[in-house]
Amino acid sequence: MSFTVELIICALVLLGGLFALLGSIGVLKMSDFYTRLHAPTLAATVGMGSLLIASIIAFTVREQRLSAHELLITLFVMITAPVTAHMLAKVALHQRQQSIANTRNKALTEKIRKRLPPE
Repeated sequence: MSFTVELIICALVLLGGLFALLGSIGVLKMSDFYTRLHAPTLAATVGMGSLLIASIIAFTVREQRLSAHELLITLFVMITAPVTAHMLAKVALHQRQQSIANTRNKALTEKIRKRLPPE
């Protein structure tokens, strides 16, 4: 494997690890459910995406053919993480999960809970 390919793989692995660390710190430091939900969702999509892209590059160069397993896993993670976060946020909204005091558009939140159209 050439130095350039190894450098790209290392950069992607470090980027993925950094996003995973930031997502973990975000879960601990954020104040309410909605902001805590944002941090691991971002870490899952960007962090795992870059780790899996690094894996795709490594196995493609090593085996001299495209690695389809990692490509399918990447697509699955990129599709399911935002959908899961959206579903969790909707459930929290309908369960009347409290948000922080300085959240904007609280009137819109109440309209969503009552299923009224926005103005």
